Amino acid sequence: MKKKSFIFTFFLAIFLSCGIVYAQQCVTIQDGTLLTSVNTVIETGYDEWGYNYQARIFNGMYCDSYRDAAWCQPYKDVVLEMKWNDAWLSNKDCDGDQLLDRHFGFTSYIGSGAWLTNHQKGTYTDTNGKKQRWNYFCKIVAAPADATLNSNVWYAADGSEIGPAIWGEFVVIQEISNDTGTGDHGVFYLSPYSAGFGRFSPQH
Repeated sequence: MKKKSFIFTFFLAIFLSCGIVYAQQCVTIQDGTLLTSVNTVIETGYDEWGYNYQARIFNGMYCDSYRDAAWCQPYKDVVLEMKWNDAWLSNKDCDGDQLLDRHFGFTSYIGSGAWLTNHQKGTYTDTNGKKQRWNYFCKIVAAPADATLNSNVWYAADGSEIGPAIWGEFVVIQEISNDTGTGDHGVFYLSPYSAGFGRFSPQH
């Protein structure tokens, strides 16, 4: 009994020590060496565009999320808030490329459990010269590993509709739209499979 206990303790110690070494290999934002996709150093807190990579959140204008790209100027007055989880875009680098990890441990986003929320709002003037307000919210998740894509819609292994495809590997599972000018109000789309993030986690 003592021998078995010793062996178990020995291998447990090795496992934990390996885990500590592995964890130490991950570089954090606080280390000051991680870079954005345009090779600027990432710092804690919000950057000039509205990204807070440490907190995994964006608050700003729509075009700021694309660093004021020319193509998005028609939407420059749209207010945007995004939140995401570690699988979507981590706040550390564990693969050693000096960039924040995406779907770490997975070859693609498929099956990674990545998710993003997107909340937009703005105003416009209708044909009668009246100011109208609108807002839009959606949840996006990475398609499960056993899901299938058919006619731009993702389906679960049991045949249930998950939702419309977006950006190839992702699914829209919920949309809420409100517009004082058109009368839109409330849920625009709700996934028959699930509108919660928990069911899309790799451990589910």
